[in-house]
Amino acid sequence: MVAVKQFDYLVLGSGIAGLSFALKVAQRGRVAIITKKDRAESNTNYAQGGIAAVTSKEDSFELHVRDTLRAGAGLCKESVVRTIIQEGPARIEELIHLGMKFSERELPHQRGVKELDLGKEGGHSKRRILHAKDVTGREIERALLASIAAQPNIEIFENHFAVDLITTGKLGISGVNRCVGAYVLTKNTGEVYAFAAPVTLLATGGCGKVYLYTTNPDIATGDGLAMAYRAGATIKNMEFIQFHPTCLYHAKAKSFLISEAVRGEGGVLKSIEGVEFMNEYPLKSLEPRDVVARAIDSEMKRTGADHVLLDITHKPARFLIDRFPNIYQTCLKFGIDITKEPIPVVPAAHYQCGGVATDLDGRTDLPGLFAVGEVACTGLHGANRLASNSLLEALVCAHRAAEHLLAHPTRSTKADIPAWQSGHAHDSDELVVVSHNWDEIRRLMWDYVGIVRTNKRLQRAQSRLANLQQEIHEYYWNFIVTADLLELRNIATVAELIVRSALMRPESRGLNYNLDFPDPNPDWAQRDTVLRKAG
Repeated sequence: MVAVKQFDYLVLGSGIAGLSFALKVAQRGRVAIITKKDRAESNTNYAQGGIAAVTSKEDSFELHVRDTLRAGAGLCKESVVRTIIQEGPARIEELIHLGMKFSERELPHQRGVKELDLGKEGGHSKRRILHAKDVTGREIERALLASIAAQPNIEIFENHFAVDLITTGKLGISGVNRCVGAYVLTKNTGEVYAFAAPVTLLATGGCGKVYLYTTNPDIATGDGLAMAYRAGATIKNMEFIQFHPTCLYHAKAKSFLISEAVRGEGGVLKSIEGVEFMNEYPLKSLEPRDVVARAIDSEMKRTGADHVLLDITHKPARFLIDRFPNIYQTCLKFGIDITKEPIPVVPAAHYQCGGVATDLDGRTDLPGLFAVGEVACTGLHGANRLASNSLLEALVCAHRAAEHLLAHPTRSTKADIPAWQSGHAHDSDELVVVSHNWDEIRRLMWDYVGIVRTNKRLQRAQSRLANLQQEIHEYYWNFIVTADLLELRNIATVAELIVRSALMRPESRGLNYNLDFPDPNPDWAQRDTVLRKAG
């Protein structure tokens, strides 16, 4: 096996962003897709809700823009919002053409005539969520992977883990610093190879596993974000971590999300005594996620309860079983019949609204490096993402990145990339250190950097993280790299970026709620929190 594998495009991640980008650039060159587990394991695969897009006569771009800006609490970039929303319907058509099957319904009084069955979610003024029942992400992955399989120019490397980006600066090459590929760990053998490419796309998803409770799969450890930061790319707005208000609360249920669409279809939030507690809010249980998550957090703190209830039992059982088959079956597996009893729920870390700073075409400020999807910060989501806008952003920006690169081909940089050096590192005999530090970071982030923050809690988290990072740094250089060690290193970096960003913003806005600064500061509207690695 050669030490350096050469491709035209290197894609890190196999969700909607990475796969749709790969399909479009494969016409121009060879594409390597690196994925930590198997090809279908991604945040996209777990997306239940759907894709927000204007496809109905009752809806308009203007209304979708207005809803997005309202949710984003004064931090969205309006030009970005407009572009993504206006380009959405064309990308939806492409997905349908690839074989994506969205749920349809028969038109009333017109037997046999069908239209898209549009759902409604929190923060949306109209029904505009295209879905495949409640397994939309899984259906998108199926359609995209089937198309990928027919492309001879695309090679998928499963169970491979990117260690770090390779830059000309790190290689000691003079001139403008640019990304020329990545070192990648083969998990099955423990060997590390260099993947060289003039274009590297980060499509690595989010960082939910930085927190103790999350709706994200185990792979969501902020790897792309951490690598981009270490390579010198700009990071923006990482204080804005969206907590999904309704994750199933059950001892044996791991990270199971109860879709926002359950509230969209009439689900009501209640205390464990069965009392509704969202009635004082204009949209009641359909408020945007930041409002709902804080209300639940407040209710739990007020009563000492460890969860609240989501009740949709007033809807017909047949409707619930048909509209939410996955939620119905999963809850039933845990002894909860959602047609007869309310669902116990708790907020959980769900989505990062900040990320690697990019433009609409996925370009970062590190030449050769692009980022699309949850890992990127385009300005669409502002201080709080509107439900189901994320898959829309991934589709539109992946398309734009591919179009940009096809119109402006990137020349290969002549870089002599050395083989990975393990030096005197040896196998670790203290794996307990990795698991202990992993648990400690996730718990301190949950306790000190959660839905409601204070400067004192943030400073406490910062000092503890500094000590942990020193330990992890020494461990990284002393021992041979493993996937667990790399994930630990990355969640420590991302945790630090979240805390630093939160301390830099002296206000409460959207998802960043700080009791020391309980109100929005007008001076901080349209102002991003920006971090770059020193040196």
